[in-house]
Amino acid sequence: MPRHQRGKPSSSAPGGSQRQLRVGELVRHAVSDILSQGDVHDDTLAGHIITVPEVRMSPDLKLATVYVMPLGGQDTDIVIAALDRNKKFLRGEVAHRVNLKFAPDLRFRADERFDEAERIEKLLRTPAVQRDLNHDSDDNA
Repeated sequence: MPRHQRGKPSSSAPGGSQRQLRVGELVRHAVSDILSQGDVHDDTLAGHIITVPEVRMSPDLKLATVYVMPLGGQDTDIVIAALDRNKKFLRGEVAHRVNLKFAPDLRFRADERFDEAERIEKLLRTPAVQRDLNHDSDDNA
């Protein structure tokens, strides 16, 4: 192995390095706990149950992209705006709960995996795809 590649982490890992994944999971748990315990004094956040399915960390661990989804998928924009308003408080709470050298900046995004999964599911139920699937199973028999 050439000298310049030895010990270098693989950037092709899905979701980042092992450390990014581990810290992202710690931040996800911290944000979930803060939101579920009602520590944020905001009427919008108090009126919604918010799921935090994923947190992606930047390679230097200074930026955390927090993917959120309100229960039922309604009022997503309103919830993200409320989270952005309370970003400073949430960052401080995450800093107390997760032992890192620097508290990561938090960036909130809507989690669109559920919408994407539903779109794929609808696509798989179309007559053209069903016809192709049935045609393939007839060939195997």
